[in-house]
Amino acid sequence: MAAATSSLASQEGNDVGTQYRSGIYYYTAEQEKTARDSLAEKQKEWKERIVTEILPATRFYPAEEYHQRYLEKGGQSAKKSCNDPIRCYG
Repeated sequence: MAAATSSLASQEGNDVGTQYRSGIYYYTAEQEKTARDSLAEKQKEWKERIVTEILPATRFYPAEEYHQRYLEKGGQSAKKSCNDPIRCYG
């Protein structure tokens, strides 16, 4: 959840626009509950209001090939247990 948590709507660092909004998208009621419970727990740790949107998943379009496995291509770990900071642009 930490990587998806955001207190700035439509912004990630210096990048601004709706494509940078923080979101969790679910298919089932169980997934929705998990997302909302997780966000509520994280909100207790933050002073700023978390603005991560939680919405039903809709039609999904995979990104272009050059966006796939972005972290690995840049020499970073994408393992779920990895807590290394994500380095943008290399």
